[in-house]
Amino acid sequence: MTAAPTAGPIRVFAYGLGQMGLSHALAYHRNPGFEIVALGNRSPVALPGELAAYPFTGDFEAGLAGKPDLVAISTYTDSHADLAIRAMEAGAHVFVEKPLAATVEDAERVVETARRLGRKLVVGYILRHHPSWVEFVSRARALGGPYVFRMNLNQQSSGPAWEIHKALMRSTSPVVDCGVHYLDVMLQITDAAPVEVRGMGLRLSPEIAETQVNYGHLQVLFADGSLGWYEAGWGPMISETAFFVKDVMSPNGSVSIVMDEGARSADIDTHTKTATIRIHGAALTADGSFAAPDELVSMAGEPGHQALCEREQQFVLDAIRGDHDLERHMSDAVRSLAVVLAADRSMRERRIVTL
Repeated sequence: MTAAPTAGPIRVFAYGLGQMGLSHALAYHRNPGFEIVALGNRSPVALPGELAAYPFTGDFEAGLAGKPDLVAISTYTDSHADLAIRAMEAGAHVFVEKPLAATVEDAERVVETARRLGRKLVVGYILRHHPSWVEFVSRARALGGPYVFRMNLNQQSSGPAWEIHKALMRSTSPVVDCGVHYLDVMLQITDAAPVEVRGMGLRLSPEIAETQVNYGHLQVLFADGSLGWYEAGWGPMISETAFFVKDVMSPNGSVSIVMDEGARSADIDTHTKTATIRIHGAALTADGSFAAPDELVSMAGEPGHQALCEREQQFVLDAIRGDHDLERHMSDAVRSLAVVLAADRSMRERRIVTL
C-alpha cells in the first residue's frame, strides 16, 4: 500500500547537520513546499542565521514526536539504516544521504521497509539531479558499449576538512563514501550487471586507525565486457594532479568532463561542476584522419552545490506530491552500494570478489 500524498507543506525533521545536512536544511527552508518542524544533531552545532529560529533537538525520538511527513537523515553511514527504518515506522517518508547503509543487508532492510509501509525513500545521489551529469550520461550511452569508465575524486584536505574526513573514516572508507556516486553513474550508462570487483587501499596517515585507509581504488567488470576504475583519497598528502577524472570510452569514441583551469579539490563546487563536456568520435576517413572534430559542449550556468541540493529536495517534494514510483531509484542505490562494499571487502581481504 502506498502512503497518500500529503496536503499542505511537507513537514520536515532534518537530523544530522554537518556539511550536507545544513545544505539540505537550507533547501527545505527556501522551498515553500516544505515546513521545517525541527532540526536535530547529536551535538550542538552553529546554525546559519536563516535556520536559527527553528526548534533544535539532539534526540531523534523527540524530532519524530513532532509527527513530520518527511525525515531527512544526514548522519554518519552506520546510523542510516536504523534511523531510516524508525522514521518510516513512525509514519514519515525518508530522504537519506548516501551511502544508504553500511552493509548491503541493511540497505535491503531499509528498502523492504519502504515497500512494506508504502513510504517514499530517496537516497542522496545528487548527481542525478545535475543537468550537466544528465547530459554526460546521455552522451556516453549514445556511444554504445562496451565501455571503459575512468573516474576519480581525490580531495587534498587540511584543517576542518581533514577533521571531517577522519570522522567519516571511522565508519566509511573514501572508496565507499564517494564511490557510490560514480558507480551509480557507471550503472546508468551500461545496463549490464557488475560481475567482478577488485579493490586496493592504503593507510597514508598516522592520524587514522591502523584498520582504516584514506586512499583506495577499485576495478569492476560488467557482464557486457565493460570495465570501470574508480579512485578516491582524502588527506593533506593527496595530490592535486588529475584529482578529478571523469572519462568514458567505447569503440565509437569517448566522452569526457574537462575541468576549468585552476580548479581545486578542496572546493566542494568542483565535485559536481563539469565546465565542459568533450565528445570525441572514433570514425576515420580513408586517409586515416578523424572524420569529425571533437564537440565541446559548454556547461556554463550550471548550478552550484547549494542550488543542486535545492534541486534534489524539489525531487523529494515531487516524489511525495506526485506519488512517484521510486522502485528503480531504490534498487539502483542498493546495487551501487553492493559494488563499492565488495571493493572494500576485496581491499581488506586482498582478493577478487565475485558478485
